[in-house]
Amino acid sequence: MDRLIYASLAAMRGSMARQTAIANNLANANTPGFRGELANAQSVWLNNPQSLPHATVSEQVISANMAQGTINKTGRSLDVAMEGDSMLVVQSEDGEEAYTRRGDLQVSSTGLLTTGDGRPVMGSGGPITLPPADSVSIAANGAILVVPQGGDASQPQEVDKLRVVSTKGSDVVKQLDGLFGVRGGGSLPDDPDARVQSGALEGSNVTASDALVQMIEASRQWDVQLKMIGDARENDRAATELMSMPQ
Repeated sequence: MDRLIYASLAAMRGSMARQTAIANNLANANTPGFRGELANAQSVWLNNPQSLPHATVSEQVISANMAQGTINKTGRSLDVAMEGDSMLVVQSEDGEEAYTRRGDLQVSSTGLLTTGDGRPVMGSGGPITLPPADSVSIAANGAILVVPQGGDASQPQEVDKLRVVSTKGSDVVKQLDGLFGVRGGGSLPDDPDARVQSGALEGSNVTASDALVQMIEASRQWDVQLKMIGDARENDRAATELMSMPQ
């Protein structure tokens, strides 16, 4: 009975981890450049000298779905969509370099260029800060062009360039903050040939309908394991009553 309960509890913990990943995917179904999280179950062998070796199950988020989302035209000059497998370099909360596919850029009140979730965008010399300008545009090679206030609209000036890196041949992992990094540390190489689409955004690669189906399946798995625990309790009670019968 104990083994059955512990097996069911392990399966319930895995189901909770899966539901958490699916719920996060659903919450970000409309987030630009979002990559859906993937949860997977694996066997974990337990070696106890006092009993026979046995295995339990562990399910957790192991990676992200790196398939490209749909690119939609927005017409907004600060929206960019990375082509191929390249990523935009941003600054994480701890000040380290991190990577994202999110391209809904905006300019803060201090002129700092950030992503839609407030991550500073990195240029050739660090976080990009733009001067007051009548207009800002981004070229296909990532160059940032501005028309200074009162300047000639036909002669925009290049003030910086987006840092875009290549993920080819690198083990890229999704971090807890939703950004990407290199497994084990390190940085990705800059891609001088990278191209971006200005006035367009890459959407999330999460399909809401698929995620809802996955959530229903995970909920049913939870219910099955809960029923197994109830059955184990009933079996234990019946066995106790049998053992207590007068001989």
